[in-house]
Amino acid sequence: MADESVFFAAYDAVLRQWPVEVRGVDVRSPYGSTRVQICGPEDGVPVVLLPGGGSTSVVWFATIQALARDHRVYAVDLMGDIGRSVHDGAPLRGAGDLVAWLDTLFDRLGLDGAHLCGHSYGAWIALNYALHAPHRLGRLALLDPVNCFAGMSPRYLVHGLPMLLKPTVERVRAFHRWETGRTPEDPVWRAFLDSTATARRTKVVAMRRPGARRLRACSVPALVLLAEHSRAHDVPRAAAAARRLLPGASVVTLPGASHHSIPTERPAELNRLLAEFLA
Repeated sequence: MADESVFFAAYDAVLRQWPVEVRGVDVRSPYGSTRVQICGPEDGVPVVLLPGGGSTSVVWFATIQALARDHRVYAVDLMGDIGRSVHDGAPLRGAGDLVAWLDTLFDRLGLDGAHLCGHSYGAWIALNYALHAPHRLGRLALLDPVNCFAGMSPRYLVHGLPMLLKPTVERVRAFHRWETGRTPEDPVWRAFLDSTATARRTKVVAMRRPGARRLRACSVPALVLLAEHSRAHDVPRAAAAARRLLPGASVVTLPGASHHSIPTERPAELNRLLAEFLA
């Protein structure tokens, strides 16, 4: 069995790079304990951040300073995925369990009225939560969401399968090089990505696309930010479907970005778009 201490050391190293004071708390739910990184002014409008699968709450290191300037930020390690959340309670059987898990998190932290921002798998969870509890949210930001408006690319799934079935450092590196076209610039983040080969997850829920009728009924103001060079899905198709299915949503394609690089390597553009949307 892989030694997870390598992963947790790399996780902590990224968190130490955050340019803001951050406090980690563990929030109990029927599903287990959720690690949440909290920062920003206590009287700021709350923003909840849900990362992509396999990237954890620490992925927001490049954008957290701008987000935490005016907002109280709650960056979450997803239940069932790698990170410091501990899935030792009820099973995660589908989207219904994930939204029930988030309901508990919102209850325990008093997050009614929060903005919700998710990337990739985290964006799929965020969208499902907005459909489940629109009255609890202010705004919804979806960063290159997968299986929300278009299916995932078969090529993306084929390239990612070896890493998921038998993760190794080289397989993790190869997958990210294939998707982004380059090696991550930040050496601490590179070390974290390598370390995910030693991390364990209990359950990443199979993603089913929400039905068109439910999406058209969504009342939460939304930003859909797509990566121009994303290999996770057909970007023009996803953009067209988002415009058709989410009334009033702002749908933007970020030039030059890839699916995995949006949170970490395009901070200036991402910060500007989020600041304008969440203001």
